[in-house]
Amino acid sequence: MDFLQRLARFLDRPLFPWKKLIIGFSIGQYIFEAFLGFRQYRVLQRTKPPKVLEHEVSQEVFDKSQAYGRAKAKFQAFSGLYGQLQNLAFYQFDVLPKLWSWTGDLLLRFAPARFTGEISHSIVFILAIIVIQQILSLPTSIYNTFVLEEKFGFNKQTPKLFVTDMIKTITLAFVLAPPILSGFLSIIKKTGSQFFYYLWLFGAGLQVFMITIYPIAILPLFNKLSPLEKGKLKTDVEDLAKKLKFPLHELYVIDGSKRSAHSNAYFFGLPWKKHIVIYDTLIEKSEIDEVVAVLAHELGHWSLGHTTKLFGISQAHFFYIFALFSVFVNNNSLYADFGFTNEHPIIIGFLLFSDILGPMDNVIKLLMNVLSRRFEFQADAFANKLGYSTELCRSLIKLQIQNLSTMDADWMFASYHFSHPILSERLKALNWQPTQKVEAKAAEKADGKEDVATATGRDEL
Repeated sequence: MDFLQRLARFLDRPLFPWKKLIIGFSIGQYIFEAFLGFRQYRVLQRTKPPKVLEHEVSQEVFDKSQAYGRAKAKFQAFSGLYGQLQNLAFYQFDVLPKLWSWTGDLLLRFAPARFTGEISHSIVFILAIIVIQQILSLPTSIYNTFVLEEKFGFNKQTPKLFVTDMIKTITLAFVLAPPILSGFLSIIKKTGSQFFYYLWLFGAGLQVFMITIYPIAILPLFNKLSPLEKGKLKTDVEDLAKKLKFPLHELYVIDGSKRSAHSNAYFFGLPWKKHIVIYDTLIEKSEIDEVVAVLAHELGHWSLGHTTKLFGISQAHFFYIFALFSVFVNNNSLYADFGFTNEHPIIIGFLLFSDILGPMDNVIKLLMNVLSRRFEFQADAFANKLGYSTELCRSLIKLQIQNLSTMDADWMFASYHFSHPILSERLKALNWQPTQKVEAKAAEKADGKEDVATATGRDEL
């Protein structure tokens, strides 16, 4: 495109302070998000629940939810500062060119000559960054899992499982990154200035491929998926899927409880072959009709075309990113300002471009959150039309109590960070009329006084 080529020439200005610009973007984003965090922290200091929840949630539960929210807010403030200092250090001390040079020396010393080109070099460079980031994130990850989540009773991970997960994650990155990066870089090198068309097609194909192999090769590495046993829950969900003509292939229960006490349910798969996954914690702590109501909401997303629309938007977003990258891929001034005067590695250009794109991506994130919250209201209304209004409300309240989720939020913070409406907004939209404290039944379920396995005639889940 002539416009993109003209824009590329315009932006490639000698001595343009790209590093200062990117650092400025990074600091500006950090200050803005810290400001939003401060606004939300003030909300988390409130002592009374929202009016729509005052008959549903006891003062004790609300206080614990607020305390959990404040603890997470403090942790996020610290981890945000920690991450910001890492970014500044990377830029200020020219870590990128030094790491690029070091990984190049490693290849020259230990790899055969045919593996010393830019693509092989880029793969080793990215793998080194992955390892470094994993090491740097260890302190905050350990604290979040074994201190914060442990304190509020959510952590179920053992140190052994934590280490095993980390090793599996790094191994997975080492397996997947080389072929993906090879394809990415080869397309750019071989297709000229119009590479973004082919890169976009490559990205779309990669998404479909990952959707296909995820349940087969990736998910089983971390969790066990078991077919949902016969009983009323399975029958009701299958009847709901048939009613909506949802292409259900299999119903699974996932052992989410081995890592966390949080609950969830979701579906995945290709358009003609879908799988529904229900967390064992959701089944254990909910009535059967409440689990079905949650799935009615999830299938509402499919029936209303939300998943297709979001996939289409994501494809447009990828095309926009790759098209803009074509403007920066050969920007000499950008590379030079970060210490790359003699060579212009494509992967370095993409990393720097991603930082430049940060402010615009935050705007897109805000707009996507607005759209996502709208879709959530529509999915709730869909479940309501199917006759699951009361059951969905009860389930949402139970999940809120069990997960100690935020019960109120600052509007600016929620607009920027939340992809789902807060509970009070959803209950108002569903015209929820409180009849009894839902949390009492939630507590009974948690204590094992009633369980779905018994209700469905199964001995165990």
